[in-house]
Amino acid sequence: MNKASIIGILLGIVAILGGNMIEGGRVASVVQGSAALIVFGGTFGATFLSFSLQDIRLALQSLKQVFIHDRLLPEDHSVIKDIIELSSKARKNGILSLEKDLQNIRYVFFRRAIRLVIDGIDPKLLRKTLEQETSSLEGEQGRAAKVFESAGGFAPTIGIIGAVLGLIHVMENLGNPAELGSGIAVAFVATVYGVGSANLLFLPIAKKIMNNLRHEMFLREMITEGIIGIQSGKNPFYLREYLNSFILKR
Repeated sequence: MNKASIIGILLGIVAILGGNMIEGGRVASVVQGSAALIVFGGTFGATFLSFSLQDIRLALQSLKQVFIHDRLLPEDHSVIKDIIELSSKARKNGILSLEKDLQNIRYVFFRRAIRLVIDGIDPKLLRKTLEQETSSLEGEQGRAAKVFESAGGFAPTIGIIGAVLGLIHVMENLGNPAELGSGIAVAFVATVYGVGSANLLFLPIAKKIMNNLRHEMFLREMITEGIIGIQSGKNPFYLREYLNSFILKR
């Protein structure tokens, strides 16, 4: 479970509801089913209209990496350590000796890269294959982030639409002044839902997806260079220094 994501959402909700209660408001006053239907239904409708079902599916799948550590991304220094150990073993016992270590490599991209080296793939084709996989990941995750980013743009506007609809309903009941105050309050709940969901949910999720993507692309670039170094028989000492330079450049 990604604790930072869970804490972030809970902290935002508690802060807003808590502040509302401190000012004398009630939680029930900001719980309006009709406003939620207008804002979230309208936002999802606009988002579905803007993207393909494949993009929507990618966005939903990407939620796993926002709230759950599903990709099993290793730490930077752990990757370098593993690459150097494999490099030393390959120089001593040959590339084929690395096959026994495949089951110990949890990160799929890393394991697949080692498998390609063991299978004797051409160095140029190896680099091209690994870079293409990284490029495909960038495209998919970028599209997923764009879905949530767009939803974050639609939600506040849909919230304003909901507020205007509520005010229209209030204006139709001007003959009952006693209900005007509560009616106007209910109308503006839609605005709260729109602005709140955009800035506490949709936009932060898009940002988290892009941050995770940048980290994984960095790891993949470092792994690619390390695997190329193993295949070419580069000295483990120089290979370690080269890979450490990636971390210094971040």
